[in-house]
Amino acid sequence: MVQNRPLAAPPTPAAAPAEVARRLDRLTTLSSDQLRAEWRQLYWNPPPSRLSRDLLQRAVAYKIQELALGGLSPMVRRRLQTLARTMAEEGETSLRAGPSLKPGARLLRQWRGESHCVAVLEDGFLYRDRRYRSLTAVARAITGAHWSGPRFFGLGSGAHSEDRRG
Repeated sequence: MVQNRPLAAPPTPAAAPAEVARRLDRLTTLSSDQLRAEWRQLYWNPPPSRLSRDLLQRAVAYKIQELALGGLSPMVRRRLQTLARTMAEEGETSLRAGPSLKPGARLLRQWRGESHCVAVLEDGFLYRDRRYRSLTAVARAITGAHWSGPRFFGLGSGAHSEDRRG
């Protein structure tokens, strides 16, 4: 029977680092069945049936630390979602660092005599009262053609070369 809530209280941000370390050390002594039980308590679902003991231990350790110390920042989550989307659409992706944009930032671009302003959101971009998942989608809306969004807005490498045709 799958439980819908954790049986043991997860560590909280106020949890002492020693308590988190103790819980992590304890994982090495647990059997595979005990690790599966820990997974169910932390993730509220059963683990995948063919997951190795090593991956079970790592996933449980990650979740303990995530609950105690906080998860990924919204910026990192956005970057991972973008990489996953690119991988799904194109079959490959580049892991080079992209531009670091904080929510609330504004990007300005002159294009064919018109000024364009894009607001950076937690989960994408806002241009002319419409949300976009990526800068590339915004660049396409502005130009009608496929552009690298970061390069179009002067954020990527080579941004000061031939892409300044507007």
